Amino acid sequence: MATLIDMPKLSDTMTVGTLVKWLKNEGDAISSGDMIAEVETDKATMEVECFDDGVLIKQYCGEGAEVAVGDPIAAIGEAGEEAPEAQTSAPAAPAAEPTPEPVAPEPAPVAPASSSTGGRIKASPVAKKIAAEKGIDLATIQGSGPGGRIVKDDVLNAKPGATAPATGGNAPAAAAPVATLEALDIPVSNMRKSIGKALVGSKTQAPHFYLQIEVNGAPLAKLRKELNSKLADLPPEHGGTKFSVNDLTLKAAAEAVRRVPAINRSWEGDTIKQHPNVHLAFGVAIDDGLVTPVIRAAETKGLREIGAEAKVLIKKARGKKLTPNEMSGSTLTVTNLGMFGISDFYGIINPNNAAILSIGATIKKPVVNDAGEIVVGEVMKIGLSGDHRTIDGAVGAQYLQALKEIIESPSIMLV
Repeated sequence: MATLIDMPKLSDTMTVGTLVKWLKNEGDAISSGDMIAEVETDKATMEVECFDDGVLIKQYCGEGAEVAVGDPIAAIGEAGEEAPEAQTSAPAAPAAEPTPEPVAPEPAPVAPASSSTGGRIKASPVAKKIAAEKGIDLATIQGSGPGGRIVKDDVLNAKPGATAPATGGNAPAAAAPVATLEALDIPVSNMRKSIGKALVGSKTQAPHFYLQIEVNGAPLAKLRKELNSKLADLPPEHGGTKFSVNDLTLKAAAEAVRRVPAINRSWEGDTIKQHPNVHLAFGVAIDDGLVTPVIRAAETKGLREIGAEAKVLIKKARGKKLTPNEMSGSTLTVTNLGMFGISDFYGIINPNNAAILSIGATIKKPVVNDAGEIVVGEVMKIGLSGDHRTIDGAVGAQYLQALKEIIESPSIMLV
């Protein structure tokens, strides 16, 4: 007897999934453990595993279809077996067919621009749209519709680039601008819907406050250069690696929590929870938006371990292979737009963190040194958005001060 494979619930908030790609076709032999399809959830793209042996006798939906959790996507049975009828949720109403433009009886020929009345050209919406796309001046076209109205076929038969003749001193109506950029209606993915819902909830429920501190970024840049000059060319088996600014700021952010543990809290409704480990999330930009993979117990890990783990998570994020577990349970978040030249900004708090750090680019600018001299400095601005339910401004300020001290003396991160 055939077995139905349903759309699985791959995260706590998932209600529907989009079948992105079939990995097995109808008629293929299937073994338990085989992955049969890729599904986009509200958090990531994941593979659907089959736990039966047999033949894929029916695919109930095509690639790109949105399927409710629990509805069947495939049937596994014996070769030649008839697939059972699928019980699904109510289908969405089909898109309405476009209404064809009525075809008017062909009138007697009229002079060009006779469709113009008092400076206004009479033309159907479809005709206007096509004329704009082709760069055709409607005033040069003789309309074949009722009363000389210009219809679609009139424009399709006209030559592009024609100009309107002079008509008794009345200037012809200006042609509609020709589109030069691509017009798109982009479907909202499940992931984008989830991001939107979470951030609207955070911004409206958590009273944000904002702090910023300027940091001397030169010592951090110097340390990174020294480490990479010694390690980047070595093979991995000999300890070779390469650190990014993001690796160093993640390590510094986790280290600063040791000094100000109150930043590592979350709002739980009736209680405020202070967490025993720093589960550090960081932003990774992908096509559908921003995802935040999590480095667990980051305060217990060295720079090398944090850098290696971050690289793996970034690669999985860009390949849409992160699991829901790898994106949940954070206690503090770091987001970095410095690589785009953005000097300062403020992120929206990742629920239910107490704060999110925003790391800007290191910018060379005039600064006053300890001797009172104006010199070229390397300034990094770090912003903090805090949840005023959970922490007060003093806690955020103390944390930023601790972070500044670590970044300006970064070698302390290595011991």
